[in-house]
Amino acid sequence: MNPTLAKAWKIQKKTRDFLAAKALFAILRVLRLLPARQGLEAADRLARMIGPLTSRHKLAVENLKLAYPEKDAAWVETTARANWGQMGRIAAEYVFLDEIFDFDPERPPGEGLIEVDGIDLFLELRDSGKPIIFFTGHLGCFELLPICAATFGLDVTALFRQPNNRYVAREVLAARKTRGGHLVPSKAGAAWALASILDRQGKVGMLVDQKFAKGVPTTFFGRPCRTNPLLPKLARQFDCDVYPARSIRLPNGRYRLELQPRLDLTRTETGEIDIAASCQQLNDVVEGWVREHPDQWMWFHRRWQT
Repeated sequence: MNPTLAKAWKIQKKTRDFLAAKALFAILRVLRLLPARQGLEAADRLARMIGPLTSRHKLAVENLKLAYPEKDAAWVETTARANWGQMGRIAAEYVFLDEIFDFDPERPPGEGLIEVDGIDLFLELRDSGKPIIFFTGHLGCFELLPICAATFGLDVTALFRQPNNRYVAREVLAARKTRGGHLVPSKAGAAWALASILDRQGKVGMLVDQKFAKGVPTTFFGRPCRTNPLLPKLARQFDCDVYPARSIRLPNGRYRLELQPRLDLTRTETGEIDIAASCQQLNDVVEGWVREHPDQWMWFHRRWQT
């Protein structure tokens, strides 16, 4: 690209990102004036109105058609619009995280916004003394998972991918510095940071459902994609136990957080963790979750772009 055109494009993108971020922050400041539940409901409605007008809606529809070729156009459109509501909630949840997490083990089931499945396992892992990797996908309010772990004495360092918009990324990082542990941005040096934590018998959390251009060839919903091999590589290097965890949105603005039994990664004939087969295992787990709640996964990124 011509250097002058390249510079102009960068300035244009920076300006566009700045204006988009300012608009988003203004909306969030207004929502912050409301009680948490009302603010989240307002964000849901607003996103359902605005989202379908954007180019990302077309991408979501295309992805849903790829994943569910047996579904008709009405189901695809309805699911995509419902997914915009989820995205609106995710944006608003950044400013309400500490208010949302009202879990109290002494409270009768069904009361409060949060219910937790896997409490005994949380407590067992807290006292295990082994390096542990938790993994999840972009489902429900996944931001609540490290906060939940911290409630049971598990200090989890989470690897996360920053938003492409630098201004939004800066605010997101600040908002995520809650009582939920530590954060490692997904960029150069992240793998070393996580390795250092695991080497000290620590615990890390990872999102495993985004595309990774240099990843291992796998499938997701039966279609080719590439998956980041970092998790199985770290598990092999540090002999980590690996646990799936997920967040599910429930009716009436409630959430269920689940810590599931250990996932035994596939091993080779020599007993080492099989990297490629393990990456496929991770995809299969996340796909199962998405099939249960297709409106709660992020359909707005190019998972099958290889």
